[in-house]
Amino acid sequence: MNMDKKERLRSLYKVDEVLQDECLVFFKEKLPYSLVADSVRKEIDLLRDAVIREEGCPPALTDRQIFLDRVIHRIQMASTPSLRRVINATGTILHTNLGRSPLSQKAIEHVIDVSCSYSTLEYDLKTGRRGSRHDHVSGLICQATGAEAAMVVNNNAAATMLVLSSMAEGQEVIVSRGELVEIGGSFRIPDIMSLSGVTLREVGTTNKTHLSDYIRAIDSECTAALMKVHTSNYRIIGFTEDVPLSGLRRLGDQYALPVIYDMGNGLLTDLKGYGIFEPAVSDAMNAGADVVLFSGDKLLGGPQAGIIIGKKKYIEKMKRHPLARVVRIDKMTLSALEAVFFQYQDIERAKQEIPALQMLTCPKEKLYERAVRLRTRLTPDDSSLHMDIEACEDFVGGGSAPDVRLDGWAVTLHSPILTTKQIEYNLRKSQIPVISHISQDKVWLHMRTISDKDMEDIAENVSKLKG
Repeated sequence: MNMDKKERLRSLYKVDEVLQDECLVFFKEKLPYSLVADSVRKEIDLLRDAVIREEGCPPALTDRQIFLDRVIHRIQMASTPSLRRVINATGTILHTNLGRSPLSQKAIEHVIDVSCSYSTLEYDLKTGRRGSRHDHVSGLICQATGAEAAMVVNNNAAATMLVLSSMAEGQEVIVSRGELVEIGGSFRIPDIMSLSGVTLREVGTTNKTHLSDYIRAIDSECTAALMKVHTSNYRIIGFTEDVPLSGLRRLGDQYALPVIYDMGNGLLTDLKGYGIFEPAVSDAMNAGADVVLFSGDKLLGGPQAGIIIGKKKYIEKMKRHPLARVVRIDKMTLSALEAVFFQYQDIERAKQEIPALQMLTCPKEKLYERAVRLRTRLTPDDSSLHMDIEACEDFVGGGSAPDVRLDGWAVTLHSPILTTKQIEYNLRKSQIPVISHISQDKVWLHMRTISDKDMEDIAENVSKLKG
């Protein structure tokens, strides 16, 4: 080891000494001491490795401020939560990777109120005794859907498993082959049926299933239920045929079999006037399904949850099933769901207050006005960034209405200096990340999924692109 290297190694910063620097006082007061100390230690280790590899004299070794800036950056990165807020500028409303439906303000307020203190989660104020967590929302859900009874679990996959286990364990459930869907995360209907202890009986073909297919499959000793699954994340078009829910209901009555409908989307209001032709929960109830299950964070516009509604005798059996405790809902999700279903007592107000519904029903003219407002805020001081307002197509997302394209408006960005990949990357790596997409060699910011509170943050992020 030559003298230069030895001298450099001897001149490395000492952890205890650096920790006394006044620029780290704020971080030591606000963050765990171990996080700050570890950040200092790791930066010193990087300097030591650079010296040992004989990469010359690192600037951070001779300039203390450079070293401290690197330590502060490491502290900030280490203390930034992994699960964090982002701005969804993709135009996909129920973006699964971005958390699907954002909560309404009333739902957020109720979550804060319940979670920051003790609550009546399983306590009955009237009797002073233990209560049921299901009671907080079951009445509101029944009021909104017209069901006899309701319960909630942690997601729709859990709801599927609980329904099948409680109604058909050890027996067969008949499902059309064209409805054996796979959704995100490799969740497949056949797999969940197997895990539920149920035997799948496939009928029909991929594109055509007739009532006679179900009739031939019914076994008086083995068949426990008929099941229909809404193919919410794809469409089969052309030479197709399936049996509607009402047809299964008549068949169920004929053979004394319950009918289960996994509809997934959770739509509670008619959105056909907005170009969304998805089945609504009321349609399923009117068609006579015994049990209907759907997600809370899709078209309902609430938190992640699996909502089960239907005949009281089946719901009560599910509440007593051992799986019910395994998949039960927590107090924060329950409080958000209670607030959301309370808002559904006034559908028109719900369309204005629940973010997912607000975005789904927002008229194109209003989106253009908002695009103009954002474009005005983003007006550059030089010619390094070009911005335009352009028509675009938005999507519902979340495995719902896959064939629906919503007319919208977007602000597009491109530059003769920065590539579109650089613009997209810099926006995504901002303190409040902006998630956009690239098309036609431009970065697109879709107004449908950008809230008013997002605009100022986008403007700040874009201004740094010009700087």
